[in-house]
Parts: sequence; structure tokens; C-alpha cells
Amino acid sequence: MNGYIPPTYLAPLRRQYRLRLTVGEHSARHIRAIARSLLDEWEMRELSDAVELGVTELVANVVRHVPDRRCEVLMVRQTSGVRVEVSDACAQLPRPSLELSTDAENGRGLLLLDAVADKWGVDAAGRRDGKTVWFECGTTRSGLTGAASGPVGPGRLQLDAEVAEDR
Repeated sequence: MNGYIPPTYLAPLRRQYRLRLTVGEHSARHIRAIARSLLDEWEMRELSDAVELGVTELVANVVRHVPDRRCEVLMVRQTSGVRVEVSDACAQLPRPSLELSTDAENGRGLLLLDAVADKWGVDAAGRRDGKTVWFECGTTRSGLTGAASGPVGPGRLQLDAEVAEDR
């Protein structure tokens, strides 16, 4: 054989990656490496900085705010970009900080996410406990709509609690 591999023998391109874990202080570094590897495989390297920052902020929120620190990270390849979801069993919805001092070391995660993602939101519809915080990169920024919590934070960010049909 001359090295030619017929297309029927090629492994299909993975369209999504799911990881269930209990996160700790250093978990974000490993999840960033996985995200970078997937984006390389999907030939979407230009999204790496935004996706890595976004997933880092969401995992950090699980470490800080979810008592058992368990979550599921899902990365989905879309036609024109990528969607990242971080789900946990904590019913408390994330809220951007309304007022931050210049010395504050925490509280900027959702503001950073809003800056790097094309769209993001929270899916808590139909769930008794828990939520999914998601973001998309490489898609057209359409702004966040929904009435989960009304206008909040600088720039009047809104959380979208009914996005299940986006999947």
C-alpha cells in the first residue's frame, strides 16, 4: 500500500467534547489545554484566546460558588464557531458585579466573558436545581435577550434563561 487511506477509513471529525469532573484550583489550566487542542483539530485556532478565557472564567465560578465543585463542560463545534457550556447543580444564577472597586480581585468574570464572547447566557429553564452557563465564539454577536433577571451590571447585560432551543 502506498500510504493512501480511503476516506471511509478516516476517523470522523469530533463535533463535540464532554467532560464531567470535580474542579479545583488548577482545573482551568487543563480545560484550557483541552479547548486549545479541540480548536486546533477543528481548525478554529483564531478562537483560542476567547474560548480559553471564557471557559476559565466559567470554571473559576464553579470553584468559587458551587459547594461540591462538580460540573460538566461541553464544547460543541458549530458551522461558524464554537459553543461552550458549563453546567452544575447549584441553583444560584450568576450575576455580574454591579459595582467594582479598582482594587477588586474578583467579580469581573462575566464582564470579561461578555467582552470576548459573541453571545452568552444562562439556561435554567425547566430545571429544579442547577443551571448551564454558555457562550459562543465565532458567531455573529446579536446581544442577549431574555427576562431571566432583567438588566444588570455595566452595559445593561441580561442573562438568558430560555436558550434550550439554540442547541
